[in-house]
Parts: sequence; structure tokens; C-alpha cells
Amino acid sequence: MLNHPTLDQIHQLGLAGMARAFTELHANPETPSLSHAEWLGLLLDREITVRRDKRLSTRLRHAKLRHDAAIEDVDYRSARGLDRALFQKLIQGEWIDAHDNLVLSGPTGVGKSWLACALGHKACRDDRSVLYQRAPKLFTELALARAEGRHGRMIRTLGTVNLLILDDFGLAPLDASARHDLLEIVEDRYGRRATIITSQIPPAHWHELIGDPTYADAILDRLLHNAHRIELTGESLRKTRKQTPKTA
Repeated sequence: MLNHPTLDQIHQLGLAGMARAFTELHANPETPSLSHAEWLGLLLDREITVRRDKRLSTRLRHAKLRHDAAIEDVDYRSARGLDRALFQKLIQGEWIDAHDNLVLSGPTGVGKSWLACALGHKACRDDRSVLYQRAPKLFTELALARAEGRHGRMIRTLGTVNLLILDDFGLAPLDASARHDLLEIVEDRYGRRATIITSQIPPAHWHELIGDPTYADAILDRLLHNAHRIELTGESLRKTRKQTPKTA
């Protein structure tokens, strides 16, 4: 192991990437041909890369995305009504900074959740905070948290991430507790943060799913007023993509 006072100082400063680069450069016979500026540049590049990778790893761990999806693997050839121009624009992420929402609707198996996770992964790569939640499970956990005194903390967490993904919304009508929680979530996020909602049910039928007309009006006004919409169609991709399950 290389024993060098400069390396010891780099370690003391917590510059792990720079330390590894220093060791590699010290062992490279071509290093003496580098100028001081080039040497320093290589050290800094490695440190920046290591920190960026570590930050991304932390973002992804906290995001808890359901699918290991990436925008580079999106299949635009499938006959499911995915507007390539619109999706490419969404990939840029300006809608997240503008605190807009996105609704991905369509029948089961057409890739709604996968596409949402791909956008979530890209947001993590762009150093934005992301959180994935399946709506039915979330409402159950919020009801339990209310009984245990953790409800307020959970609501605050849902309100602070840059991008919240609510997957599988509308699988069952909302009860009074879920309606109240959903209103709190969308109220906290409206105009402040971006939200993706995926659903097998078209937004035109969400009013009856929410149930109470007053709650429904308030929730849908906040969710759909500034929402981009992608309505997918066609048969389940699971029937035709058994050979490539990580592509959607």
C-alpha cells in the first residue's frame, strides 16, 4: 500500500475519490509527463465522479423505485400511444422544476409504472429527490400511522420530495380517511412540488372513485390543473416482452 504524507492528508480530508486517483497516478509510469495542472485536474475529476455516484446511490435508495428502469431503455416502437416528443420533453425535467404534475393512464401491463420509474430514475440522476409509493399501500400505511402518532411526519415527508410517484391510483374507491390524506398530500404539493400519478382508470372517472364531491373537486383541481397527460393503449407488454422484461 502506498505510504505518502500527501495521501494521508487527502484521507484526513475525506476525499476518497481523490485518494484512489492519487494512488493510481503514483503507480502509473506515464504520470511524470503530466503537468501539475493535469495531475490536479485528474484528482478533482475523480473526486467529483465519486461524489456524484454516491449522491445518486443515496437518491435511488431513498426513492425506493419499483422498477430498475432507465430512460435509455424506453421502447417507442410498441403500439401503445406513447408520444415520443412529449416523453422526450418530460425527460428533460423542466416540468419538475415548474412543479407540474404528470398523469400516466391506460390498461394494465402497458408500462405505466415502468415509465414513471424511468422518469424517477432520471430525476435522481439530475440530483432531485424522488419517492415512489403505491397508492393503495400508502393509504393503508397512513391510516396505521395516524393510529401510531406518525401521520404528520409521513405527510411532511410526502410533501417535501421534488418528485412523488403515486402508482396504481384508483384500484378501489377511496374511503373517508384516504380522501382526507390525499387532499392533504396534493394541497401540500400543489405549486411547490411535482407529482406523477399512474392509473388504470381514466381521469374522467376519478371523481366517482374519490367519492365525496367536495373532496373530489378540491383534489382533482390540484392534481389535474397543471398536469401533463399520457394515455396509453394496447395489449399488455408482459405478453410480448417475456424475453426483455427490463424494457418498456
